[in-house]
Amino acid sequence: MEFIYKIFEILLPFDFITYDFMKNALLGTIIVSPLFAFLGTMAVNNKMAFFSDALGHSAFTGIALGVLLGLKNPLISMLVFGIFLSLIITKVKSINTASTDTIISVFSSLSMAIGIVILSKNGGFSKYSSYLIGDILTVTPREILIIFVVLIFTIAIWYKIYNKLLIISINTSLASSRSIKTVLIENIFVILVAIAVMLSIKWIGILTINSMLILPSASARNISRNSRSYLLTTIVISLISGILGLILSYYMDTSASATMVLISSIFFFLTLAIRKIRA
Repeated sequence: MEFIYKIFEILLPFDFITYDFMKNALLGTIIVSPLFAFLGTMAVNNKMAFFSDALGHSAFTGIALGVLLGLKNPLISMLVFGIFLSLIITKVKSINTASTDTIISVFSSLSMAIGIVILSKNGGFSKYSSYLIGDILTVTPREILIIFVVLIFTIAIWYKIYNKLLIISINTSLASSRSIKTVLIENIFVILVAIAVMLSIKWIGILTINSMLILPSASARNISRNSRSYLLTTIVISLISGILGLILSYYMDTSASATMVLISSIFFFLTLAIRKIRA
């Protein structure tokens, strides 16, 4: 870590980089931004923009289960419940009994309600309210290492399943006709999203994590002409939004995740305007 810190100090000769917590936050942002970019592009393609929101809300239930089980760190219970919920949503969605957005909304509301009911018993919910907005300034080197491993793992999986997942997002029947195991591929994708969301929910916050995942992808889609440029543009927008939002939040003394979302929103409206001009 010391070597990376030295690089930051050389490249960014500003007062904010003198603090270790800002160095950790910056490194965490640089790692989590491309991770969200990879997953966000396909979430937008598959019309699952609210999926990460549902997983974020389910974090309350994951925390509650951890409390009931007496776990000191609720991360394990959050991961397990998040993966379980993502698989259940995918299963119910495949039955085609209702629209994807409706199904996701139902599970989102249910999981959030269950978690809040359990955590609010005897007035104890205030201890977990920090998860609502998150605080990337609290990220530790160990957590950065974990999310970096997840990023590498996601890139490796992405290389294997991207084309298949892209075909599924276009037409599930077409994918099945080409002997693509659609259920397996979709399950792998939602599990990756669940892991990324649950690991970063403490930094990003339940209220803003969906925006962090979706807005850069939605912005890039406005101006991209093919899938490759779509992914690359999403990564660039996500990185700029994350880094600039973090730096501005330091000088403005505001929430880092909310400031990142504001920058991403500006990108969305700018790219939307560019799209209109092109049309």
